[in-house]
Formats: sequence, C-alpha cells, structure tokens
Amino acid sequence: MPRPFSVALPPWLTHALRAQRGPVPWNAVLRGALAAGPLLLAAVLAGRESVGVMAALGAMLAGINDRPGSRRTAVHRIGVPGLAGATGLVVGTYAGEGLGAVPLTLILTALGLLAGAVSAVGPVSSGAGTQLLVAAAIGAGMPLPEPGWQRALFFLAGGAWLIALRLALPTPGALAHDFRFDGERVAVADVYDAIAELLAAVGGEQAGARRAALTAALDHAQDALAGPRLRRYASSSAERRLRAQYAAALPLAEAATALAWAGDALPARTAEGPRRLAVAVRTGEPCGPLPAPARSVPGLRALDDALLHAAETFDRGGKKTGGRQTGSERTDDRHSAALHSNTGTNPLDRGARQTAHKGLRLRPFRAKPLLRTVIGAGGREYGFRVALCYGASAAVAQALHHVHWYWLPATAVFLVKPDLGPLVSRVLNRAAGTVLGALVFAGFAAVLPRPEGLVALVAISGALIPVATRHFAAQTAVVTVLVLALVMVGGEPEASWSRIGETLLACAIVLIVGHLPAPGQRGGNVRARLDAATDAAHAYLTHVLSGADDRAARWALRREAYRKLAEARAAIDRAAAELPTLARHTEGTGEVAATLERLVDTTTACAVHLDDTGRLTPRHTERLATLLDELVEQRERAGLADPPADLLSA
Repeated sequence: MPRPFSVALPPWLTHALRAQRGPVPWNAVLRGALAAGPLLLAAVLAGRESVGVMAALGAMLAGINDRPGSRRTAVHRIGVPGLAGATGLVVGTYAGEGLGAVPLTLILTALGLLAGAVSAVGPVSSGAGTQLLVAAAIGAGMPLPEPGWQRALFFLAGGAWLIALRLALPTPGALAHDFRFDGERVAVADVYDAIAELLAAVGGEQAGARRAALTAALDHAQDALAGPRLRRYASSSAERRLRAQYAAALPLAEAATALAWAGDALPARTAEGPRRLAVAVRTGEPCGPLPAPARSVPGLRALDDALLHAAETFDRGGKKTGGRQTGSERTDDRHSAALHSNTGTNPLDRGARQTAHKGLRLRPFRAKPLLRTVIGAGGREYGFRVALCYGASAAVAQALHHVHWYWLPATAVFLVKPDLGPLVSRVLNRAAGTVLGALVFAGFAAVLPRPEGLVALVAISGALIPVATRHFAAQTAVVTVLVLALVMVGGEPEASWSRIGETLLACAIVLIVGHLPAPGQRGGNVRARLDAATDAAHAYLTHVLSGADDRAARWALRREAYRKLAEARAAIDRAAAELPTLARHTEGTGEVAATLERLVDTTTACAVHLDDTGRLTPRHTERLATLLDELVEQRERAGLADPPADLLSA
C-alpha cells in the first residue's frame, strides 16, 4: 500500500500559518466597537475631524493591547504604552516642525535605539516602545493643524476612553459575583484547574505539557492579582480572599510538580479536590468534601496537607466547604481539627499567610536590574536592530517625498518586533495582511457614503481587533482598513495602493537589516533570557538545599524560576523558527532550557521530600548531580558563559 504524500514545511513557514485558538472575547469586541468609532463620530459631528483621528488612533493602539486579564492589569498594560505614545507624538511633532530631513532622521534613529533597548524588559515595555516610535513617526509626518501637546492630549483621551470601558463594562457572568474582581477570579480558578490537569496526566506523555500549562496559569494569576493598586495591601475582603486562595494553590502546585517528577500514575480521584476548588473559586459556592489521596509517599502526603490547608483557607473566606473526605463519603474531622489547632504555626499556613499579605512577588521592580536588562546583550541587540530599521525607513521615506512618508517607519516598527514572531513570518504576514486590508478598504471606499460610512467602518474594525490579534496577518488587515478610513476622514485622498507599496518597501528594509551582521554576538535576547533563568534556578536550588523553612520565600523563588524559564523558552522557540542563517546563532539553547526545566522540577521534588523526611534520597542527589553536569556541557556547546560556580557545587 503506497504511503500518503506529505510535505514537511520549514519552521519559518509553519509559524506564519499558525493562529491562536479560543472562544471569541465578546466583551473585548464590544469595547472595540465602542472605542474608536464613537470618538471619531463625536469629532465629526463637532467639525473637528483631525481631533477625532488622533483620539481614534489612541483607542486603536490601546485596543491592540487590550488582552484578557483583570481590570487592574489592563490599566497598566494599556496605560503605560498610551503614555509612551503621547510622549512620542510630542517629540515627533516638534522635531518634524523644527528640523530638516537629516537631523529629524537622526532624532528618530536615536529614539529607536532607546525604545528598542527598553523593549527588552518585558511585554508592557515592548508595547510602550512600539507606541512611542509609531506615534513619533505620525507626529513628525501627519499634517494636522493641532500643536503637539494637543495631539498628545487627544491621543491619551482615546486610550483613556478604552480603559474607562474596560473598568466599567462587566465581563460575561461577572454580575453574579463581585464585579470588581471577575478577571482575578477566573485566573485563580484556572490555576486549580491546571493543577487538576497535571495530576490527571502524571505518569503519561502529557505530564510535561501540563506542567508548562500550570506555569502559564500561575503566571497569569500572579500578574492579575499583583497589578497596580493605590494601597500596598489588599483593601477589600474579596481581594483578600482571592489572594489567600491563590496562595493556597502554591503548595498544591508544588506537590503536583513533585508527583509528576516521580512519574507514578495516580488514581483518578486525586485530581478531584483541585477541580472542586476551581469550581468554588468561580462560583463562590462551597466546594463540598474534598477527596483525600492515600498518604503513601512524600508527594501524596504533601498534596493531602495542601488540600487540607486549602479547605481551611476557603472556610475562612466565609462559607464552609463541607470538610474533607478520607474515603469516598467520610469526613476526617480529626485531621481538620488538628489543622485548626496549628493555624498560624505550621510552615505551610505561615507561608501562605505571608504570601497573601505581603505580596505575590519575591521583590519589587528596581531601577538597577531594569537598567542591566536595557543595556545588556538582549537590549543592545534589539535596540540596534530597531534603530537601524526605523532610521533607514525614515530616511528612505523622506527621500521619496511621499505625502504619507510616516507610514514607512511606523510599519518597520511592527515588523522588527521579535515578540510578534520570527522575522520572515512577520514579513509574510504583514505583506499579506496589508494587501488584503487595502483591497477590502478600496472596495468599501468606492461604495460607502462619506463620512458616515467611514466612521462605521472604523467602529467595525475596532470591534474586530480583539479577534484579529490571534494572527498577525489578520491583525494587519483589520488595522490597515481602520487606518485608511481615518486618513480619509482626516481629509486626505484614498491611499490603498500607496499603502501596499510602502509596506512592501518596509518589509524589504527589515529583511535586509535583520540579516546584517550586528555588533557583538547574535541571539543576545535568547542568551540574556537563559542567563536570567539560570540565575533564578540557582537561587531556588540554593534556598531548598539550605534547609530554610521559609515557605513564602521558597514559593516566590520557585515562581520566579519557572517564569524566567517560560520567557526563555518562548524566545528560543521564536528563534528556532527563523531562517537557517539566523536560527543557527541559537542552536543548542533549547537543550539548555530543557535541562534547566528538569533541574527546577527536581529541586521542587527535593523540597517536598525534605519537608517530609528531612533528608534526600540517593535518587534525588544523583539526579541533581547529573543535571548540573549536563548543564555545564550544554551551555559550553551553545556558546554560553559558565553557570555560577556555587550552582555547580550545590
């Protein structure tokens, strides 16, 4: 029988075809429909179309950053880039009015170097750097009658309007409980679900993927609960309850990770307790008696203790959970009473209280670590690429004397962002999305009445942005339609075909610059992320082996280690999907990340075993020694610096 014909596509092409999946975020769609379109309509009715264009641009860029999560994190995720965009508008406007082409290009290039380096700090900084550069190009090139400070003010008003919608409009089902913390509640419930999924997968092929999913859920919940606030500590009973429920999930996650490391399959009822806790978080109802696992090994004993602690935590939230089950229907009152008597004195309860009260992060962000990231290898490499692409695009655009010259550098900013995917994938998606969006707009522009038809098109495009962000080509197509509509409302001629030409030119510039030799070693972002993950793993291992009984510090170190590993893994996966000429610079880094993940998993298993017996087994010590030896060899093959000496001696 002949084998079916199949073609193996290269990674850079498969990445370009990949799209995120999930339910339609109808609440974000509603916010998008009520953001840019109504602002533009109000400005048109007032006879201030140029003001409406600026406000709609601010709302559009804010909509791109309007991702699922809590209200508190949405303020930070949308507001910080909005402030950066307003700053870019002011700088770009006054530089464009007072400088010639050459000094303006130099100013924009320097701005690109700064924004690119700052973007290496994290996702919010990356969004801020993007809006800074896009707004600077628009301010320098878009002919509007308002001065720079007014443009910035109306741009900020557009972003603020979307933030107000995010704070005011409820998400589906939020009105049934506390309206303020619907995003936080879902995030904490997802953690318990992820713990249950990991326990169900122990001993199977999916255990590794489930552990990674648990890390992502914990990261998301941590960000949701640790967002900006007016007070240092939780100021309401609902928030205190959610923080306590998140803290109660940390020992459960630790025990589940240790059981996954052991690799012995578990009874199906082992995952039932975390599932009931997830339902209780979502609904606010009692979770009922929690099935207790057999206390036969250290990992199961740790899981049982963590379930008991979680039951007590949910009880203290106000509603009784109904006790604990040691059999199928029986409640273990004696064990529950023992836990009550030790409340506040046992390490698990004390660590959870400290975590919930003092904060969810090990240490606050400080200026020196951020500065090291900005001027480090990753920041320097990305800053150099952004500056070269942005400056070259601005120079070429001004040399062509095109009326919309600012489109070229603004397009280059999105194309040069590595967090949107590998280079060729970004270029292919941007080109395809622009062509599709320009053709769609040209068809609508030929039949729609003006300006009311264009305003409706802006509102529809704003509603589609939350869905389109799942694929870069779709996002580009929707944004192209919206921007072209804004340009026409602002009084400029229809520009679909010039938009296509300038996008293709920007694609060519970024492709060329992206493959040029760079100062220092290529793959600086990946190497910087791996070094940070190694340092975090070292800190976690050192704490566990020291025998310290500070559970709050241990859980914070564990969270930081897994978070840094997830960031490194994401950067490695993107680099691996580049063209071979670029992918070869990060060869071997995937093996280093995998070894670090196994090292952190083993450290977690050691922590659980030390809690139970006070000493490690030969299996634990031999595994640690093997992983540390592998780490040295793999880092040497990948061209990375040696790990800390005290990590090797651990």
